[in-house]
Amino acid sequence: MNTNLQALSNLYSVFNKPHPQLNLTPVNAKEIKDIIQTLKWKSSCVYDEVPFKILKISAPYIISPLIYLCNKSMSTGMFPTRLKYSQVVPIYKKGDKHELSNYRPISLLTSLSKIFEKVIYNRLYDHVTCYEILAKEQYGFRNNYSTEKAIYHLTNNIFKELDNRQLVGGIFCDLSKAFDCVNYDILLAKLEFYGVKSHAHKLITSYLKNRYQRVITRTNCSNTCYSEWDEVKRRVPQGSVLGPLLFLIYINDLPGSINHICLPTLFADDTNIICTQLNYSNFKEEIETILQNTNKWFLTNLLHLNFKKQILSNFC
Repeated sequence: MNTNLQALSNLYSVFNKPHPQLNLTPVNAKEIKDIIQTLKWKSSCVYDEVPFKILKISAPYIISPLIYLCNKSMSTGMFPTRLKYSQVVPIYKKGDKHELSNYRPISLLTSLSKIFEKVIYNRLYDHVTCYEILAKEQYGFRNNYSTEKAIYHLTNNIFKELDNRQLVGGIFCDLSKAFDCVNYDILLAKLEFYGVKSHAHKLITSYLKNRYQRVITRTNCSNTCYSEWDEVKRRVPQGSVLGPLLFLIYINDLPGSINHICLPTLFADDTNIICTQLNYSNFKEEIETILQNTNKWFLTNLLHLNFKKQILSNFC
């Protein structure tokens, strides 16, 4: 069985049947105006040399053309080619500065791309919210969800099980380059299962495929260096509007694959699992089963656990 079919098999085991189809409603002047108003007053720009500040100042004159272009994009299922170019800035995290894995790639997108993406995001987020598609255990990148609520959910599960005199353990998983490992074919298959079909599916396929990026760095002498443009074969862009939501959809069936044997809490790719049992032998068996099932899901979806950072804790 190929990887796509295995990933879809997991979806059907969690949700039983596909979801209703996403409807791409036309954009109007108010929506475009609201999107432009949320943009920051920045004078900086990327390769297109159009800063957000210019868009905000010229808003009264460009709203009508933007309405036409956004609606044309949705009706044809084509994301504008020139908006699929991004500059990647490597942001240092920690550790050896000469080690590439210690940098996070942040994509700087064109200002107009942010508007087009937000139009798609609004419709996709309304769809997954309306049909309650996103797992209740997921607290990342969602309205009315937060790290505080995720921590409360996690600690509440621990204390509740301890009060019931259960043995309680926690598995805290860390993924290596999660956003960078998203496979387009698997993501698009999952989107179709969740109701993103027809022109909506074609539009997001167009958004993901044939994207190009180059890396930009600045030296100690304030000189700017650029790499050559290169095609992006996988990953959702970090720093984009759509990227975080697409990742939530990609990882969405993980909680449902394991919540019959444990209590998961997720914040985007941070996966925290609470396991409980009455006696030690069953407790040990359950932890092994959970680890096997979780690792199998990650491998099926071409995501990789960072075993150096994975933590197993005993709370009893």
